Amino acid sequence: MDPNILYALVGVFAGAIGLLAGRLIFSKSSSKKVQEAEIQAQTILKEAELRAETIRKEKELEAKEKFVQLKATHERDSLERNKKINDAENRIRQKEQSVNQKENNLDKQLKENEAIKENLNRQIELVNGKRAELEKHQEEHVRRLEKIANLSAEDARNQLLESLKNEAQTRALALQQEIIEEAKQKAGKEARKIIIQTIQRTAAEQAIENSITVFHLESDEIKGQIIGREGRNIRAIEAATGVDLIVDDTPEAILLSSFDPLRREIARLSLQRLVSDGRIHPARIEEVVEKTRKQIEEQVMEIGERTVIELGIHGLHKELIRMVGRMRFRSSYGQNLLMHSRETANLCATMAAELGLNPKLAKRAGLLHDIGKVPDEESELSHALLGAKLAEKYGENPAVVNAIAAHHDEAEMQFVISPIIQACDAISGARPGARREIMQQYLQRIKDLENLAMAYTGVEKAYAIQAGRELRVIVEAEKVSDQDSDRLSFEIAQKIQTEMTFPGQIKVTVIREKRAVNVAR
Repeated sequence: MDPNILYALVGVFAGAIGLLAGRLIFSKSSSKKVQEAEIQAQTILKEAELRAETIRKEKELEAKEKFVQLKATHERDSLERNKKINDAENRIRQKEQSVNQKENNLDKQLKENEAIKENLNRQIELVNGKRAELEKHQEEHVRRLEKIANLSAEDARNQLLESLKNEAQTRALALQQEIIEEAKQKAGKEARKIIIQTIQRTAAEQAIENSITVFHLESDEIKGQIIGREGRNIRAIEAATGVDLIVDDTPEAILLSSFDPLRREIARLSLQRLVSDGRIHPARIEEVVEKTRKQIEEQVMEIGERTVIELGIHGLHKELIRMVGRMRFRSSYGQNLLMHSRETANLCATMAAELGLNPKLAKRAGLLHDIGKVPDEESELSHALLGAKLAEKYGENPAVVNAIAAHHDEAEMQFVISPIIQACDAISGARPGARREIMQQYLQRIKDLENLAMAYTGVEKAYAIQAGRELRVIVEAEKVSDQDSDRLSFEIAQKIQTEMTFPGQIKVTVIREKRAVNVAR
């Protein structure tokens, strides 16, 4: 055979074999890739399923949280709604009781009117009988006069008229006196009944103020931090607040002593902040006391607003509302001034309603009648006249102004509600245990001590502490020198000794402090 043909056949055969081998290799590679793709697809599916499960659980948690929030909101709304419904029911019940009581009073008055009417009818019948009898006697008398005395009818008529006139005047005077006495008895009885009903229908809250507040501590270790190194912290607190801190062996407690409840409250809240914060040093103490004082001012305004809302008094000036809030931290003869004013307002409203007057106006005057006891500045006027001046300044009704000025008979009563406010003020103060004369005298003595020191030039602050046995006077370093401090201490002590009456002895301490403050920026 020709070698070329042979070579050609061999080449064709080799090419066929190579083609078959290539196809086998390609098929194996393709199947391997398909398997890898299937494995990768299964992995992706598993990851997708895990991620879907995770997302589903997260959505379920979010839904549960949303459900809990919605449920809490619904419950809170339901509680508020139920509270409003209960308040409305209570108001309606009170109105029903008031209406029933008024209806009973009207029924009683109708019965009394009917009895009076029957009595009048009987008296009219009796008068008619007497008149007929008198006419009969008159005719008989005329006949006798004409027959016996031989008088003319005109003379007999004149004599009879004169006799009847004298008798009628005598009986009229006796009846008038009887009616006046009966009216006085009924008026006194009715007045006592109204006063008793008013007192019985008014719930009284008695709060006897004292001059000590107990501040509780978590442990006795905090006492050392409050005292500070060489007592500098406790001195800073006393100087900033004007309250005497008594640290003794009482476990987990410090006593705050001051005659002014407002100062004690500022000191208590300041100590509470300092103890919870843990940073107790003079600079921090002054900062906290200043913040607390601003907070108390906001609290005073809130107390005043809540009081006028609860009493249903509208249109009161903001300054008067603030003074009403300040009453919470003042006392009158040991009786809390705000509680006394609220009680007087309720008594005035009830009594005015019983007498057919304006109860809202009476309640307004009752609340503001002692507003002159809480002014921002000292005044030479009495608290009644000063309160009337403030009420007139802030646009109160003239009836309210006159009631405030006249409730201690320092001005003439010009309106009907003025004696009501005076009577209700006396009723509130006359309750057993409502007032203590000794406490008021003590507070006045403490205030007089501080005012005496504040009258000197250069005095910045003055605090009476240790139950009035010590007077601390803080002076301005620029105006008072060290030598002047010694002289000022001596003069104040001499003036206290000559002008005031006090038990024991009073220590006068003048404090002069120079501070240099700069800021590095």
